[in-house]
Amino acid sequence: MPRHEQTPPEQMRARDRLHSSVAGSLEAQIMSGRLSIGERLPSEGEIARAFGVSTRSVREAIQILETKGLVRRRHGERTIVVRDDVSEYLGTLAVTVRQLFSTDPQYLIQLMVVRRMIETEVVGLLTAKETPANTEVEAALDAMRVARDKGDFIGFTEADAAFHLALVHSTDNEILSVFYDNLYGLITEVIRVTSRVPSKSLAAAYAEHADIFAMIQNRDEKGAKELMRAQIDNSAAYLRVAIENAKNKDNENA
Repeated sequence: MPRHEQTPPEQMRARDRLHSSVAGSLEAQIMSGRLSIGERLPSEGEIARAFGVSTRSVREAIQILETKGLVRRRHGERTIVVRDDVSEYLGTLAVTVRQLFSTDPQYLIQLMVVRRMIETEVVGLLTAKETPANTEVEAALDAMRVARDKGDFIGFTEADAAFHLALVHSTDNEILSVFYDNLYGLITEVIRVTSRVPSKSLAAAYAEHADIFAMIQNRDEKGAKELMRAQIDNSAAYLRVAIENAKNKDNENA
């Protein structure tokens, strides 16, 4: 049986550099607008000849761009530029984040850091607006109150997550909203987990959110930021407890 020689590391690194170079060049053209939205890329053969690389390197480069949500490939058609589809790009990012979370729950702690950065600045933006919050925020707060009165834990956590989402939407910043929308499912799960560790009364949790809303309405930027930061920091601490409890349970069952 003939022996198959492995590709030397030097050649592998060189090949990586080739497709990375092609991907970087095409990405720059897309981001600058030289390759416009809806435009179809040349064939793989044409791109390969233009860059002096193999069609394999071109395919690998296009795969990188597709992962970033900058192009879309369909069988039997030439690759098309879709850079204007921001939600597709961020959706791809969110899938990657979810995959990381499934392998290491510590990434959830990092999510809480991102939440604090975003939502603390969000309440600051809202206190500076002529209309601080939209009706979506009030509806979520009302839903929290109803769930509180009914003792509906699941309904309360869903309304809790909707409240935070509504605050982001109230900024009228489309990029920020799309980014947060793609993390919303993860954030909802975190809120559900952290609300159980330790057990905080629904009345206390509702009051905390109502206070944040009142501070935003009263243009109290400092107070709203401090309370939002404290709320998310507490949730992060609860999340660490939940993760540790889960680890201990797995060890006991091992």
